[in-house]
Amino acid sequence: MKCLICSDIHGSAERAEQALACVSALGCDTLFVLGDVLYHGPRNPLPPGHDPKRTAALLNEYAPHIIACRGNCDAEVDQVMLSFPMLCDSALVFDSGVNAGGRAGRRLFLSHGHIWSPEKLPPLASGDVFLCGHTHIPLLYRREDGVAVCNPGSVSLPKGGSEAGIAVYDGERIVLCTLDGKPYKELVL
Repeated sequence: MKCLICSDIHGSAERAEQALACVSALGCDTLFVLGDVLYHGPRNPLPPGHDPKRTAALLNEYAPHIIACRGNCDAEVDQVMLSFPMLCDSALVFDSGVNAGGRAGRRLFLSHGHIWSPEKLPPLASGDVFLCGHTHIPLLYRREDGVAVCNPGSVSLPKGGSEAGIAVYDGERIVLCTLDGKPYKELVL
């Protein structure tokens, strides 16, 4: 399983298109979408290329390959436009490979970050991965308890001096990348 991880698209068709181009360019077979898909939110400016209808159409082309969770800016009405489910606050994915600790399998917990966050993790074990968005600031590190934490940043509205970005999970590592797919930070799992 090789997954492209993205968050906080906020209706930017222009940036969604860039992120989706990385799916095939980086050889990903799955797309994790960590919320805030179509609406830009009342606190954010309109992102570049804002077109929620086109954003939905672009993502719908990948629907069979998407695992998504709801963000704080997502609403039930957004689901009408999307061909993949994203009404749950979190999703749990099981990767059946052997993790670095020798335990069979690894759990990947997907959350937007407004309910579960790096400061308030769900119950996870050493070798598991917590994925979130929400802050628009990329993070990648391993906690003392062995849980890996990754925030790919924002596809459309990066904050904190960061660039728009994504991440890639391949079962052995997580890599933070710019929106054009260039890696800049890696965590070996």
